[in-house]
Amino acid sequence: MISLDYSLGIQIINFLFLIWALNVVLYKPIRNILIQRKEKITGLEQNIDICNSDIKGKDDAFTSGLKEARVKGMGEKDALMQTATDEEKMIIEKITRLKECLLHPKRLNIKRNASQFLQKPS
Repeated sequence: MISLDYSLGIQIINFLFLIWALNVVLYKPIRNILIQRKEKITGLEQNIDICNSDIKGKDDAFTSGLKEARVKGMGEKDALMQTATDEEKMIIEKITRLKECLLHPKRLNIKRNASQFLQKPS
């Protein structure tokens, strides 16, 4: 049977001292470490979010810059193609005029020779 004497009071005091000592020596440091770890993880998650938003912004800027460069490049290509086409037409016209200038006397000469040949009695 349990006797209710002074040893019960000592055991209660011993138990309360043990809880206090464990709290001071073991539980509080562990809780502090867990709190610090949670704060560190929260900070790292915020850094990740900031980096992700920076990456998204830079990716959007890169994509829009690339799109603008393509549009600009296509515009320059079209302008160069139009210039080349115009220059080609001018060169072809020049060659055609030169050809006509060179061939006209020969054609007249051929017509003259043909008419003289036809007028000769056989």
